[in-house]
Amino acid sequence: MKYICQKCGTCCHEVEGKELGYIKRIPLYPEEVDRLINIAKEREITFRVIEDLVFPDIDNKKIYVVTYRILLDNENQCCPFYSNDKGCSIQNIKPLACQAYPLALKHIDAFNFQISIDPLCNFVVDEYEDLKKSDLEKLKEIFVYEYPKAEKFYRKNKKLMFKIRQLEFEKKIKITRDISIDDFNKALKEWDRKEIKVGKEKS
Repeated sequence: MKYICQKCGTCCHEVEGKELGYIKRIPLYPEEVDRLINIAKEREITFRVIEDLVFPDIDNKKIYVVTYRILLDNENQCCPFYSNDKGCSIQNIKPLACQAYPLALKHIDAFNFQISIDPLCNFVVDEYEDLKKSDLEKLKEIFVYEYPKAEKFYRKNKKLMFKIRQLEFEKKIKITRDISIDDFNKALKEWDRKEIKVGKEKS
């Protein structure tokens, strides 16, 4: 058994259950956002993002942005680069999160992740019984292309978290872990942004 994308667009569309507080996340690193903005301009399509993973630096009064997410608020409630007849229209340059799908990073807390399989993927639904019996080595064989991308995604996130911790250790920033919702929302409205980036990962 090998994973083959069915081009169904499940991963590219908003999902039901929004009223329950579930948010479809297609996370993007700042450099990916810059690239996709240029592609969207060339194709004259609307492409919008919102900040996703952010940290408030209370010493410098700045919001550190680690990732953004694509807003699926268009007519079809899907990624603007998804095509009904072709599937992903940026297949060769799509974001790292999309390259790793249906393997994804699950947040344990702000600084820790684990790799999981998206149960909404049609391939996963069809092959669920076999997949749940598979050990890690078998999963690597099934998701032969996607697993290395998920690992790359994982490593990059760990590097980003380490960079934040390093800046804290050097006392260049102070990330609060104890802030009220009201104070956090106020900071989001009033403080300047600074993107956190790390060097490119090797393929």
